[in-house]
Amino acid sequence: MEGYKIPIGQSIEALIDLLVDNFSFITKAFSNVTESGITILINIMMFFPPWLLILFFAGLAWFFSKKEGIAAFTLIGLVLIWNMGLWEPTVNTIALVLISTMFAIVIGVPLGIMAALNDIFYKIVMPILDFMQTMPAFVYLIPAIPFFGLGPVAAIFSTVVFSTPPAIRLTCLGIKQVPEELVEAADAFGSTKWQKLFKLQLPIATPTIMAGINQTIMLALSMVVIAAMIGAKGLGGEVWKAIQRLQPGRGFEAGIGIVIVAIILDRIMQRVGGKQE
Repeated sequence: MEGYKIPIGQSIEALIDLLVDNFSFITKAFSNVTESGITILINIMMFFPPWLLILFFAGLAWFFSKKEGIAAFTLIGLVLIWNMGLWEPTVNTIALVLISTMFAIVIGVPLGIMAALNDIFYKIVMPILDFMQTMPAFVYLIPAIPFFGLGPVAAIFSTVVFSTPPAIRLTCLGIKQVPEELVEAADAFGSTKWQKLFKLQLPIATPTIMAGINQTIMLALSMVVIAAMIGAKGLGGEVWKAIQRLQPGRGFEAGIGIVIVAIILDRIMQRVGGKQE
């Protein structure tokens, strides 16, 4: 075996080059649409004064959680971010996380349902998910650049790939954990597959699915920070600039902002998932 190397890297590069050469019109169209969506969402949030948007987010936190503590933390945390001069990067981060999570859910939940209902698809997709979840996060930045270049769209692409596995895995797990007796009862009453799925399996599996969505949001937030290396703006970009300029204080402030956003999203999603139990 000495002197011979299996051309794994060269094969991957050839595949990426092939896809870029033949399907770049698709990625360019997707890039234009997605970038327009990001810009519109950011402009809408930046149109309102920060204090009004902070009150709106605090109200949403209370509405979804029905917990005054979570709403108060949201209010105080976002005011602190505003006071540190990080409001615009925070809005950019929230926009990237929301759009990435939307794509991840739209892709992940249907694939999780397919994996739960089809044993062959389950056996195919689970090893792929294991591979995706053990792959270092930085690796996902590599194929994003040839397809989408530097910028927020490449960040969203890599974030979606990185954060989709929990949505697939926990959607599949939730449906598979539906008691067999209930499934047999639904069959006995003559339910179709679609009736059984939407009226029995999905409602019972909702808490587990919401836990998967919660994990997806947390992974999306962590990946958006890493994606600052390929031109994504936001709090991750502030951390990256602080590293480059040797400004530990500024980097620590941006890190606090990331923690605050992560805690707010995590607590709200936990409460939303808990309501389904």
